[in-house]
Amino acid sequence: MKDIKIGTTDLIIIIIYIIGILAIGLFSVRKNKMTSNNYFLAGRSLKWLIVGTALFASNISTIHMVGLAASGYNEGLVWGNFEWMAVFTLILLALIFAPFYFKTKISTLPEFMEKRYGPASRTFVAFMGIVAALFIHLGMSLYAGAVVFESFFGINVYISIFLISLITAIYTVIGGLKAVMITETVQTVILISGAVLLTIFGILALPEHGITSFALFKAALKEGQLSMLHSAASIKALSPKGADSGLTWYAVFLGYPVLGIWYWCTDQTHVQRVLSARSLEDAQKGSLFAGVLKILPVFILILPGVIGYVLYKDIIGTDANQTFPILITHLLPVGIKGIVAAALLSALMSVVAAALNSSATLVSVDIVKRYRPKTSDKEQVLVGRIAAVVIMIVAMLWSTQGGNFASIFEAINKIAAAMAPPITTVFLLGVFSKRGTKEASIITLYVGFLLGIISFCLDYVPISGKMYITEGLGIPFMMQAWWLFCINCLIYYIVSYLTPKPDPEAISQCTWDSPISVITQGKFKGIGDVRFLAGLLLIFLIIMYAIFR
Repeated sequence: MKDIKIGTTDLIIIIIYIIGILAIGLFSVRKNKMTSNNYFLAGRSLKWLIVGTALFASNISTIHMVGLAASGYNEGLVWGNFEWMAVFTLILLALIFAPFYFKTKISTLPEFMEKRYGPASRTFVAFMGIVAALFIHLGMSLYAGAVVFESFFGINVYISIFLISLITAIYTVIGGLKAVMITETVQTVILISGAVLLTIFGILALPEHGITSFALFKAALKEGQLSMLHSAASIKALSPKGADSGLTWYAVFLGYPVLGIWYWCTDQTHVQRVLSARSLEDAQKGSLFAGVLKILPVFILILPGVIGYVLYKDIIGTDANQTFPILITHLLPVGIKGIVAAALLSALMSVVAAALNSSATLVSVDIVKRYRPKTSDKEQVLVGRIAAVVIMIVAMLWSTQGGNFASIFEAINKIAAAMAPPITTVFLLGVFSKRGTKEASIITLYVGFLLGIISFCLDYVPISGKMYITEGLGIPFMMQAWWLFCINCLIYYIVSYLTPKPDPEAISQCTWDSPISVITQGKFKGIGDVRFLAGLLLIFLIIMYAIFR
C-alpha cells in the first residue's frame, strides 16, 4: 500500500485524538462504583442515541474503510448491500428480539438461550461467542488495521498491533462497557466526519478532471458500477470473479439475513449495547438509529472508491487496495489528513473495544459466575478485567498470523457463513416456535456447526487447495449460508417433533404468541411508536433500493 506522508499538523491532531479518547473513556466512569452491572452493562442506564452510535461504531472497522473503498473501485455500490441489509436486520433486532432480551432481564445472549432451551445450549453459544470475538472481531481487525497504519506511520505491523491494543485496552479494562460506549459515540462522530470530508473533496475534484455532470460521471464508470442489485451475468461483467462473490440480488436477499441475524441480533459484541439501554424503548430506538446510520456507508465509504475509479484509475490500476491511500494523498490538504487518520483509528479502536468487553463479559458471567455461583460482585469485575487482559494478549498473538491468509475478507466471510446458520436457526425459531425443544436446539447447534466446518474446509483454498463449493458447485458463500440455514431448520423441526413438547409456562417469556404479535402487541403510541418508526425506516430502505437498483 502506498505510503501516506503525515505532516506535523496532522500528527498533532492524531496525538490529540488518542489522548482525548483515553481521557473521555476514563473520565466517563470516574464517579461510578464499579459493580458487575456497571462494568458489563453500563448500569443499564444509556439513552437511545448512545446505544445507536455504539452499535454503528462496533461494526465499522479500519478494514471497512479501506476495503469498501477498494470494493467500490472494483465492483461499485453492490458491496453496499452488506450495509443496507444490515438496516433490515437491525429492524428485526428492535421489533423481534429486543423485547425478549429486556423481558427476561438477561446480561448475555447465552443466558437467553438457557432460559429458552436449557444450560447445554447456553454453554455452546457462550463458547462460540468467545471464539467469534477472539478470532474474527479482535484478531483479524487488529491485523488488518495494523497493515493500514503501517502505511500511515511507517511503523512495523507488530508494533502497531501492540500500540493500538494497549491504548484501547486501558480504557476498556478500567472503565468497562460505559467507557467503551461513550468513546464509541465520539468515535462515530469522528469516523463519519472523516469519511464525509473525503467524499466531499472527491466530488469537488471531479470538475478538474472534466466531470461536470452526473451523466458524465456515470459515463466514466463501468456498466452497473452505481447499481446495488445484480444478476450473475451483470456482476461478472464488473469483475472476473464477481459471480464468486455471491452478491447477486437473490443471494443478498436470501443469504444476508442468515448472516445478519447472527451478527446483529444474537452476537454478544453488538447486542451488549442494546442490553445497556435504560429502557426497552431506548434499546429499540437505538437499534433503529443504528439502522439509519448504516444507510451512510454506501455514500461515504463505497462511493469514494467509485470516485477514485474515475479520478485515478490510471494510477491505481489493478491494485484496488491502493484506492483509499491514493484518495487521501491526492485529495486532502494538511489538517484534513489528520482528521481522516483519526477516523481510521476510531474505526479500529471501537471494534476492538467492543469485542474485548463482550468477550470478558461472556467469560465472567457465562463461565465463572455460572460454575461458581458464590462469586461476589467485586470478584466478577476482577475476573472480567483479568479476562479482558488475557483475551487481548491472545488476540494480539493470533493477529500476527493474519499475513498467512491469502484473503482476510475471504476468511472472515467463510467463517461467518459456517458459524451463522445454526445460531440464527435456534434464535429465530426459538422466539416464534413454542414447539421447539431443548434437544432440537443442541442437536441443531452441534450438527449445524459440523456442517459449517465441513463446508468451510471444502471451500477454503489454504485447507482444501480448491473452492469445491463456490467454483465446483457454483454456490458462493452467502448462498451456502442460506442452504445451511434451510438444512438446520429441517433438523430443528424434525427433532422438535420427535422429542417431548416444552412446558408452555416455562418458555412463555421467550416466545411470541404468533408472528403477527410483533406488530399488534401493545397499544399504539403515535408517530413516536417504535413500530411506526421501523415502518418508516423500512419504506425508506425500499425507496433507496428502487433508486439504486
